[in-house]
Amino acid sequence: MPSHLNEEEDKPCRACSDFKTWAKKQNKSKPPDVKPPPVTEKKECPLDKDELGRQTWGFLHSMAAYFPEKPTHAQSNDMNKFFNIFAQFYPCEPCALDFKEDIAKHPPKTKSRNELVKWLCDRHNTVNIKLGKPVFDCSKVNERWKDGWLDGSCD
Repeated sequence: MPSHLNEEEDKPCRACSDFKTWAKKQNKSKPPDVKPPPVTEKKECPLDKDELGRQTWGFLHSMAAYFPEKPTHAQSNDMNKFFNIFAQFYPCEPCALDFKEDIAKHPPKTKSRNELVKWLCDRHNTVNIKLGKPVFDCSKVNERWKDGWLDGSCD
């Protein structure tokens, strides 16, 4: 099976393609009158704490969404190790210390994709609460980080 296909569903993998390629594989395209925005050169700057957090959560949730439904013992152990190592080296020291404490109390659950997705959503919501941000509805994790919203807004 080609690596760009989701093993369970035999459809193109959103995380493995840019939007244009993914849309073509879905036999969908942008309406003909839509033109891409003009390209303006912008210098890339180091991420600040908020940008780093948003992008990191996006990466972690995407990784969990594509974790095997039934991982092998080795995959489960490796994911557990990943989160512990990740917490050790996260570039925001106060964030890293906080995450280490949280996963010491709530170790990673890596026996299945659903278990990992729920565990990570709970960890993210713990941070959201501490930061005074809204709590994310964990029943919507797959829509947000894997399949796209049911209203089709990601298609």
